[in-house]
Amino acid sequence: MERPQDINSFRATRKEKRDANAVRIVAIFHLVGLIGLSITVARPLFLHLVPFHLLLMTLVVFYSHDRFDTKFIFFFALVFITGFTVEWLGVHTGQLFGNYAYGKTLGFAVNGVPLIMGANWFLLIYSTGVSLKQLRIKSAWLRVLTGALLLVMLDLLIEPVAGRLNYWQWADNSTHIQNYACWFIISLVLLFVFEKFRFNKQNMVGPAILASQFIFFALMQ
Repeated sequence: MERPQDINSFRATRKEKRDANAVRIVAIFHLVGLIGLSITVARPLFLHLVPFHLLLMTLVVFYSHDRFDTKFIFFFALVFITGFTVEWLGVHTGQLFGNYAYGKTLGFAVNGVPLIMGANWFLLIYSTGVSLKQLRIKSAWLRVLTGALLLVMLDLLIEPVAGRLNYWQWADNSTHIQNYACWFIISLVLLFVFEKFRFNKQNMVGPAILASQFIFFALMQ
């Protein structure tokens, strides 16, 4: 008969292996994407794979998440719907981020907005929220504020690359302070929501995704 400590040790070891596999997948696919998009002849193929890459990252988060429960599912659905909605409002009103339109790179779109953008907002909020949790910052408000600033910094790296890769295009070919202000406010609200949800947030894949995003877009400049 197995003792409780033996069962706990087995579970911990299994979780460590799952986390390690997830981090490897994140690192490898970001590296492959970086190389593929940097090779002119391979770029069209890798641009076609961008939405599938984001979908894979979302599945990796689900795969690596410990203690899967309805709270986590509801959080995913809430951020997905909110993220897609703000993008829809942004595209169709120009009142949030500014005047922009999505290109074909991000795949299947509903009324002008790629469906994968909902998953992308989830990835950004989840990875940032988990990363700051693991830094052991005691103040929830400080975590939320720091996370929102980090995501604005990430967007500063994304914007020059997004236009070249036809993620989206701005009406006047330039971004404005309105875009970054809106990114900050939406990130702040969603990170606050992240803090309020009570599900397990000890997951190494979150920091891996956030770090990979920063490195990827920094090297793509």
